[in-house]
Amino acid sequence: MAAPSIPNFLTLRGGSRGGRGRPPGGSPSSAVVSPDTAIQGTDTDAAVSRLSAVDLGYLDDPYARLFVTGPPTRRLPIINRGTYTRTTSLDSMIQAFLSRNGTSLKQIISLGAGTDTRPLHMLQKPGAENIIYHELDFETTCRRKLAITQSSPDLRHIFRDFSIHNNGSWGAEPCRGGSYHCHAMDLRSLTKSVTALPSGIRSDVPTLLLSECCLCYLTQQDSENVLQFFTSKIPTIAALLYEPMPLDDAFGNMMISNLKARQIHMPSLDKYKNQQGQVSRLKESGFDSTGYATIENAWDTWVDQREKERVDRLEGLDEVEEWKLLAAHYIVVWGTRGVELGPTNRTR
Repeated sequence: MAAPSIPNFLTLRGGSRGGRGRPPGGSPSSAVVSPDTAIQGTDTDAAVSRLSAVDLGYLDDPYARLFVTGPPTRRLPIINRGTYTRTTSLDSMIQAFLSRNGTSLKQIISLGAGTDTRPLHMLQKPGAENIIYHELDFETTCRRKLAITQSSPDLRHIFRDFSIHNNGSWGAEPCRGGSYHCHAMDLRSLTKSVTALPSGIRSDVPTLLLSECCLCYLTQQDSENVLQFFTSKIPTIAALLYEPMPLDDAFGNMMISNLKARQIHMPSLDKYKNQQGQVSRLKESGFDSTGYATIENAWDTWVDQREKERVDRLEGLDEVEEWKLLAAHYIVVWGTRGVELGPTNRTR
């Protein structure tokens, strides 16, 4: 939910109003950037937004600064609240997956993980010995994550016994147990040149497939191929997706226009542009049970009152209507087969 992709609220509302500022609408760049490079740039947006939320006290993440170059950028309050709600909502769902499905090994496969710091936290907590964590992304991203992990004193105590491959893939043994693997690959190759599960991914343990603003950048066919690749090979599996939507209204159209100005396209959302489309995709990919919540719903019902009051005290929020509009256009959607997943206790 990075600022450059957010529509100009004043244009949508047809007038001016007070507040702390307005989100930039984005502007075309004269430089020619490849589509893949542009998509990789969205990870930088997410990392900057994560650091902004951390610096202001929304989130506790001592590793956020390690993945941002240059001085930190303070995001608008609605962006910080969006980053908070996005992060805590996914964290709570992942914890539900880990706690509901027995005490044996669990596997998480994160698609297009970028520089996500989530595994750095999870693999240090109690129960880490039962987690197999995989991240799949472009080679350049995997190499950057390895370089930062090996060079940072704050990260050296997390992993040991690194295994590094020529293609950019790498793995390491977490000091508290479990296992971590970073796979350098193009997800579009799944079912095409890649027909077997990547090395280390198991088919015999409950698995959570995580996609945080990743599948939306693939074509409809490629996104379906990715989901069906894993559901065809892993019997007990859940999927947890976070994507922008709905996109079939003025706000969504402006968001798409802003992204196009940055040479970023979301082709699969031509079909999966609303909640019904997202749920149908998961059902067609082999998931028996599905559910969803907008970020607005998650804030309203998954975060308890005391925590809401704490977040409100951090900055305050003048742009309440803008927040509701923005939060209504991002969704958490999930599907399950043979495992349990769904919202549990509210965030505390």
